[in-house]
Amino acid sequence: MASCTRIVWKVLSGCPRPLLGAAGPSFTGVSQAAQRKLPVRTFAAVRTQKKDKKEEAEKEVKKEKRVIDDADRHKPYGRTAWAPVDDVYVLRHYPRTTYNPAEAIELLKNFQVLDFTPLSQPVYIDLKLDMKLEKKKKVDSFVSTVHLPHPFKTEMNKVLVFTEDPNQAKVAQENGAVAAGGAELIQQILDDEISADFYVAVPEILPKLLPLKNKLRKKFPKSKRGSVGVNIPKMLALFKMGHEYMVESDRFVRTQIATLDMTREQIFANLQSILIDVCSHRPANMGPFIQRAIIGSHTSEALWFRSEDVLPKPVEKKEE
Repeated sequence: MASCTRIVWKVLSGCPRPLLGAAGPSFTGVSQAAQRKLPVRTFAAVRTQKKDKKEEAEKEVKKEKRVIDDADRHKPYGRTAWAPVDDVYVLRHYPRTTYNPAEAIELLKNFQVLDFTPLSQPVYIDLKLDMKLEKKKKVDSFVSTVHLPHPFKTEMNKVLVFTEDPNQAKVAQENGAVAAGGAELIQQILDDEISADFYVAVPEILPKLLPLKNKLRKKFPKSKRGSVGVNIPKMLALFKMGHEYMVESDRFVRTQIATLDMTREQIFANLQSILIDVCSHRPANMGPFIQRAIIGSHTSEALWFRSEDVLPKPVEKKEE
């Protein structure tokens, strides 16, 4: 009897509750193969509590970057020694060798002789800049043109001058401008009938040149780049033989400075001119601008050098 009772209760427990009542609705359209025992959840889902992002930021403790001073250590932290004793060694076990600029140029000359590479190959520099300023600001990426003391280009740049003064246009033509004129040149430039490497202009004509802004882009005359002014011969002298470089990826300057067949003094002078011009774009009271400097030729290895040895030292003010 007890076993029969248990079987009846198992059958009844598997049926939906509305079917157990006398007045319950009858579902004749439901398939007999449908699942009759439905899962029943006897607990409520835990509601996740959203924490305030500001509170989490306050609780997080920022890990300060560990600065290790190796000045008084017998060897650098994590390295084998200050310098290797043999000519063959594992680079990662010793600190990177940083050369004096004159030594680096001399090594490039020696590499060319040992490797039998072309003597007229270009010499490049790779600079990493510290673009950070106060209050989470940074120095804007810039494009600059510098007049090198020893140009390495064989051909002069083509420079176009925008001016509506006939006398200024005549002076521009006499100083080597590829073209000089006013608003009549705009349509010719848009149609690619006239092109140049650099475009300079006098201040009065700038409002009329706005249709060329999307066409010229970075070549559009700007006072910050020195391509807007009243001294046309001076601007032409700069841009005809000037060397242009720009900041790439927000902090890197990669540009050619000379050719290896130039003398050591000429390469050093060009290097110094570019580094001084690069540092002129950083506010004077913000400290060193160049974090890392590398020099190398087209076929040689890259050599790290100390940029502070190239830059002129600041004059110390005498206390009265």
